[in-house]
Amino acid sequence: MMHTKMVVFDIAGTTVKDKGNIAETFQQAFLEYDIEVTVDDVNKVMGWRKIDAVKSLLELYRPGATTEHVGLVEKIHDSFTRNMVSFYENDKELAPLPFAEEVFTSLRKSGVKVCLNTGFTDIITQTILVRLGWGKGKMIDDFISSDQVAEGRPHAYMIKELMKRNGITESSAVVKVGDTEVDVMEGRAALCGKVIAVTTGAYTRAQLETYRPDFIIDSLSELIPLL
Repeated sequence: MMHTKMVVFDIAGTTVKDKGNIAETFQQAFLEYDIEVTVDDVNKVMGWRKIDAVKSLLELYRPGATTEHVGLVEKIHDSFTRNMVSFYENDKELAPLPFAEEVFTSLRKSGVKVCLNTGFTDIITQTILVRLGWGKGKMIDDFISSDQVAEGRPHAYMIKELMKRNGITESSAVVKVGDTEVDVMEGRAALCGKVIAVTTGAYTRAQLETYRPDFIIDSLSELIPLL
């Protein structure tokens, strides 16, 4: 861990339990406009900035970009955001994934910055962090949401901004941890020293192997020896 100065974790499916609720909320938002999307198709855009995910799904199910689609993207995204916030405000089973908090504490005690990034908008992210008590300087050092940068995953903007804010100049000293294709791609785009995928979220080990992360783990308890 000597060279690692910052670890950037995804949230849902990586450090926070997701029982398929995000996919269900996507489906509900589309159903409000009489569009049925499958869980498999939703999972393919999991980890993306959510408005980009909505746009991609809409183009898949209603081909042909039109001015009507632009408005519909916004409406579906607004519905998703509203319902996701409500879910996280009220879910009695909202909890960290096993070993997440222990790993955060161990890393911070070793002087490694613990940061979170996500495809969620900031209002959803803040709701989750407040519920879990994961404030800056408490359980984590920093976090960023996809609506706070020019482009979400798979682009490197979120990681680069976290590096800038935390005084990290060498991307090789950064480790990216996530559960989706675009988490891996984001880590590669940011030239992270290590990119580690976890099987606790939207993708299986076989699916993750396709994107060739440096390591694939089944639990965060396996993380620290790899750093």
